[in-house]
Amino acid sequence: MNKIKTIVRKEWAEVFKNRMVIFTVAFLPILMTVIPLGIIYGTHGTAGTKAGNSTSNELPPEMAQSMCPGELSSLDCLQVFMVSEFMMLFMLVPIAIPVTIAAYSIVGEKTTRSLEPLLATPVTTTELLIGKCLAAVIPAVLATYTAFGVFALGSWIIVANKILLTALLAPRWLIAIFLVGPLLAVMAVTFALMISSRVNDPRVAEQVSMVVILPVLVGFFGQVAGLFVLNTQIITIVALVMLVLDVLLLYLTTRVFQREQILTRWK
Repeated sequence: MNKIKTIVRKEWAEVFKNRMVIFTVAFLPILMTVIPLGIIYGTHGTAGTKAGNSTSNELPPEMAQSMCPGELSSLDCLQVFMVSEFMMLFMLVPIAIPVTIAAYSIVGEKTTRSLEPLLATPVTTTELLIGKCLAAVIPAVLATYTAFGVFALGSWIIVANKILLTALLAPRWLIAIFLVGPLLAVMAVTFALMISSRVNDPRVAEQVSMVVILPVLVGFFGQVAGLFVLNTQIITIVALVMLVLDVLLLYLTTRVFQREQILTRWK
């Protein structure tokens, strides 16, 4: 455990010297928090008819039934839907941040010529990977939780209708933020580490690793297009699938991360 802590502290000392990494860690959560709060603030005083009535603002029945209690107006339901879409994009935070950190840590190992001494230490491959993974995942998870906390507090201050507030902070988003978010972060980092161990250029590793954003984009555009509605059941299933996928990626990363080959490839 002490070796893992040492690796984490070493990674943070190197990574957070880079202003771009600090900008990514700070800017993306702020952006994804301000936009939905802006939507809530801009529309919270608008009156509307009940969700069950026919208006131009009414959502498709399956979405209205899944997202909105019957006591909410159609405009309130539309507000919940719009915020839900940005909350879907909010799930990019635990992906983009750790990929940026992991990619820079790899670049730093090469540019500072600390890769060879690190791989020559008695630290096991598992300890090394866990240390690098935690160094990238912890800031991403903390940033995600903090941003969601600010969103929840802002929603509580702005929204007077407690039924609407409950719909905005539905259990599906609590599961997504507090469970799926960390699992996404682990997936992003392990995938980035696995790719980086097989390529020669760290920039290629960063670009290829961003492929992990695709599942979130598929969920976003699929819900916008009305192909499905991300309810609590679907998000719980996604969490279970992500857990299995993370375990598989951790195993594959450990198997792929061959120290001697990496040193040879990076020469």
